[in-house]
Amino acid sequence: MRVKLVRRFFSQPALSSCKDSDFYHLECRPHSLKTNASSVTTVAVGSTQRGASTLVLALFVVVILVTAIVGLIFGHKLGYQRGFHSMQTESKQAMINSTEATEALEDLRLSHKIATNQAATAKQELAISLANIKELRENQQELTVENRQVSQLNELYADVIRDKGGMPLQVIAAKIEPLPENAFEYGFDIGMLASDGKAKRLKPTLTLLNDDDFVEVPLDPPVYTIEGIVRIRGRFMMPSGFRPLQVKLSLQADGQQVEQLYDWKLGDRVDNMPLSLLDLPEVDESPIEP
Repeated sequence: MRVKLVRRFFSQPALSSCKDSDFYHLECRPHSLKTNASSVTTVAVGSTQRGASTLVLALFVVVILVTAIVGLIFGHKLGYQRGFHSMQTESKQAMINSTEATEALEDLRLSHKIATNQAATAKQELAISLANIKELRENQQELTVENRQVSQLNELYADVIRDKGGMPLQVIAAKIEPLPENAFEYGFDIGMLASDGKAKRLKPTLTLLNDDDFVEVPLDPPVYTIEGIVRIRGRFMMPSGFRPLQVKLSLQADGQQVEQLYDWKLGDRVDNMPLSLLDLPEVDESPIEP
């Protein structure tokens, strides 16, 4: 603005003086010089302004570039750090997963080894079981053959005995054993074979005797059917305060009567017996050893 005001101030008087004066050429030259000086000054100022603008623009561009570069560097650094942390976290997780997978693989290997050993053991047990089953089948077949042979032999003996008038009623074997809780177990093997070969009704009676009194033992069942050999088995509780001296077994079958006396030789309760009758097995039906 200052440059333009100066230019207007000197231009108008200079033109008027040049037109009116005779010494036009002499007075106009200094004016031209002044005008040229003003023009040079304006050009210089304009150049200075353009240089300043260019400098400002250059500085602005530099600032933008520096800001962009700093932003890029900062962003790159931040992204790198995030990526590094992310990769580090993923690497740690991968290591953890790898460790867990390794442990799981070891567990699987151990389980496979155990299963293999169990399978081998099962195969061995199966082979042993099959061998035992085979042996049991063979023994069963042998026992079946022997039982058939014994049955045939018994039938043959029975036929011979019937032809000779039969086998009279008799006690083949007897036993009485002590049990816990003042209980006793009895067993009697009775034999009889009628001449007509038919089964007969047998009524047994078991009585405990002492010098002054007697006690009849209830039998279960009270009546049997006899055709060859009958095994009478059972248990009874001794009455409190009663001490027998003898045991009498009475038998009645097909008009025959048999009485057999046994001395009571049993003592008190045995200490090494089970504590209760519930702990005892069922009565054995096997023949009594003489």
